[in-house]
Amino acid sequence: AAFGLYFPRKEYLENVYIDQPAGTPLLRIHALRDSHGEVAHFHLCQNLIVSRARSHENNWFQIREKTGLLYLSKSLDREDFNVLSVGNWMPLSKVMLYVFLSSHPFQEKECDSATRTTVFLSLINATAPACSSLTARQLCFTEMDLSFHIKENKPAGTFHQLQLPSVHHLCQNLSISYKLLAAEGMPFRYNENTTGVSVTQRLDREERERYELIAKCTVREGFREMQVEVPFLVNVLDEDDSPPFLPNGTDTADAVVEFSRKEGTVLATLTVYDADTTPIYPLESSRKKYTGTIITDDPWITETFRVEHIFDEIHFSPNGSQVRGTQHEY
Repeated sequence: AAFGLYFPRKEYLENVYIDQPAGTPLLRIHALRDSHGEVAHFHLCQNLIVSRARSHENNWFQIREKTGLLYLSKSLDREDFNVLSVGNWMPLSKVMLYVFLSSHPFQEKECDSATRTTVFLSLINATAPACSSLTARQLCFTEMDLSFHIKENKPAGTFHQLQLPSVHHLCQNLSISYKLLAAEGMPFRYNENTTGVSVTQRLDREERERYELIAKCTVREGFREMQVEVPFLVNVLDEDDSPPFLPNGTDTADAVVEFSRKEGTVLATLTVYDADTTPIYPLESSRKKYTGTIITDDPWITETFRVEHIFDEIHFSPNGSQVRGTQHEY
């Protein structure tokens, strides 16, 4: 089944300062395709969630429908901050926005699309700090960890931009450059011109479930140079695309029943592996997926024997990397 476009992150975080000018770019959001030919359209719902119970009309933030760039459409002044911070004594207020995704242009007020991601904005009761006062870490990376989820068997595409739009906009006198450090042959590419990171081929979770890379950033100011490195992680999300298999090809087990065996005696076992899924909780849902049945016309056999089913998570190592799966024992 095609699920359509999807977000490679569940949530995004960014800081917003008082009096940043309208038009300031804040954050770039990406989408990945489920099938070729899909075009992403981004849309913001016209409500900010201010605290758990309250929402407020969004007069300050907009997103570019085709590029996913979130920007300030109106400068946030102290009065706005007081409105959004539930009282003016707070040094910081967190608000929440939902960004929706569709493969066609959004109709007015269409805010119930299932595909959405959450943007947490920290509104800071101060003007933006001078670039010279920021550390290399703050200039290069936001506070969010660089961790992404990419579905297996889906088309290649760009899923992150390393350069921070707000810092780039603010600190034009600094030179900030990035590198993506990855082992040879990893299916990811860094584009120096756009600072975009893309997955270059369809991934297969049964081959590899997790990729660990490093994002390296260099900040140059005159003769001064600072470097910072952070982990860059990609988890591959599973699709149920591999049939179960028998570890040694044996699909039958012979049972010899001796006279006067006690109830509960195990007579024969059969093992089935599933490299695809891991046990799902509640366990009953995993149990329903696989059933063990005795096929017989003899009522005495069905009354006297039963099939028990136990299963555990196991690890396969297809090419040196660990991949989770399930071992079923009957």
